Amino acid sequence: MEPHVSVIIPTYNRAHLLERAIKSVLRQSYSSLELIVIDDGSKDNTPRVISKYPLRYVRLPDNRGVAFARNRGILKARGNLIAFLDSDDEFLPSKIEKQIKYLEKNLWAKLVQTEEIWYKGKKRLNPKRYHAKAEGFFLERAVKLCVVSISTLLVKKEVFDEIGLFDESFPVCEDYEFFLRVALKMPMGLIKEPLVIKYGGRSDQLSQQRGLDFYRIKALLKIYKEFSPYLSSEEKLLLLSEAKNKSKIFLKGAFKHGNLRKIFELQKIWSNFNLQSISVT
Repeated sequence: MEPHVSVIIPTYNRAHLLERAIKSVLRQSYSSLELIVIDDGSKDNTPRVISKYPLRYVRLPDNRGVAFARNRGILKARGNLIAFLDSDDEFLPSKIEKQIKYLEKNLWAKLVQTEEIWYKGKKRLNPKRYHAKAEGFFLERAVKLCVVSISTLLVKKEVFDEIGLFDESFPVCEDYEFFLRVALKMPMGLIKEPLVIKYGGRSDQLSQQRGLDFYRIKALLKIYKEFSPYLSSEEKLLLLSEAKNKSKIFLKGAFKHGNLRKIFELQKIWSNFNLQSISVT
């Protein structure tokens, strides 16, 4: 029996971009799939766009954030494999088919991502070396930045039973926190071919928000606290060292911009660890 794939697109006020994403899923060469669009409380004409296409549509009454939307899609998914697509990105036609073949050939893998093509506006960008996608065990790289692109991922649904869902308390960097948990437990597969087009450079994208390191620090300390009994000394050191490095950088910026609320919140998070408080020098 062929694996059945559920593709989940969370969206919020992206009617002008959504059709491109939907069409890219419906044009996949792999046909045993369902498309689920989770409308996270859009106020535009998203319902009218959705009505044109054969898909499952879930409309949330309020805007709850991308982690909440993705989780609703996972819980409703019928497939034993899950793919995600941000509503402003696009699958290339053979994306799912090639990932299925990869998982069939590499039985150790529970997740596989692909390379991607980046655009900022109409300009194509070349990824830097530090943006290289994760492959194999990747905790050391995962603490630095998110080295898994959610729109390129195909994951066995059983992973969510083992790892858990996205943390809905994270309005941003929810993928960074999730993939820290993944990196602690399992390796990542990688197809070294661009099978997704990623469009960036717009002000409405979560990645364009300021102060993202606050949530990365929060994620690192959360993982340290929750998994501490199971972490090796090296893993503990890795998590804490990166959290301290990011905290110093974040606090310098927060002091410069007078963001006293975030300074207080960060110091409060650190105080819960009974560790020496960090300072900016």
